[in-house]
Amino acid sequence: MATVKEIAKMVGVSSAAVSRVLNYDEGISVSQETREAIFAAAKEIGYQKKIVYPKIENAAFLFWAPQGEELEDMYYRAIYKELMAQAKKVNIHMSVITKEQGLEALPDDLTAFAAVGWFGREELNRLYEKCPNGVFIDASPDEKHFDAVRPNLDSFVTQIVDYFVEKGHRKIGFIGGTDRNVDTGLPSMDVREWSFRQSVQYYGCLCEDYIFITEKYSVAEGYRAGIEMVEKDRLPSAVCVASDTLAVGLLQALHEKGIRIPEQTAVFSINDVSVAQYVSPPLTSFHIDVPIICESALDLLRSRVLNGQKVTKVIFVNGIPVFRKSC
Repeated sequence: MATVKEIAKMVGVSSAAVSRVLNYDEGISVSQETREAIFAAAKEIGYQKKIVYPKIENAAFLFWAPQGEELEDMYYRAIYKELMAQAKKVNIHMSVITKEQGLEALPDDLTAFAAVGWFGREELNRLYEKCPNGVFIDASPDEKHFDAVRPNLDSFVTQIVDYFVEKGHRKIGFIGGTDRNVDTGLPSMDVREWSFRQSVQYYGCLCEDYIFITEKYSVAEGYRAGIEMVEKDRLPSAVCVASDTLAVGLLQALHEKGIRIPEQTAVFSINDVSVAQYVSPPLTSFHIDVPIICESALDLLRSRVLNGQKVTKVIFVNGIPVFRKSC
């Protein structure tokens, strides 16, 4: 690892001088030539300053993610693992509180929280009374009071529809699930369905027969939708699927019914979980960058605690389409 001492030896100055220059100390009396030589030497040997992050104690990660479906759980577990690892690196001491434990498990001296999963209005109000320094991941249930970081699902779906249309498809289908209203807890239209409807309507090819909304984001529900597509003669030439979990079930159903993919029906999904590359055929899917989402969430959290940020922010993180054989 490159050190200040090595730079000092290369330039012919003291280690203290190098340290002060690299930290932009205007009080040190050195020539511009020496400053430039120090920065050039640091770049040459790959020196990186050690960042000391101010400590944030008594933070919590509220893990309210749905349980039960293994593939869907992989996504939320990836967020959990990544967020906790990054929190440790930036000196945030964060405990984990699960939905089973409930908000009663929050410490009295809570300084900040990150949260993933579905929260009702009563829970959101209690959270705000307890601690306004909160950031939600993968959802933005209360943009008036809390920050949020979420994948840009609206854009993903729009890009999928654009891609299908460019490839000449007019019979474009959708498989997705419902969201839940924060205030009532009742089912509501998910942003992916809304975006799909807007996009295909723009191209003049909206057809209700090709839209399948499931009760859960599960392999079983994806399979059920796929069987219904074929047996009721509602098979589109291309399908936008709201999640890889549903897409895996769809692929199983289409295989069972002898439908050739992508020759008869192309499939494009969202999430790009690890299983996507191993199903048959390998699944084309939008990759969601979990590390960037978690990094952005912790940046917002630190800004609130350390800088007193009051204005709420919502960050949408774009993804990258990973093309495989299902398209």
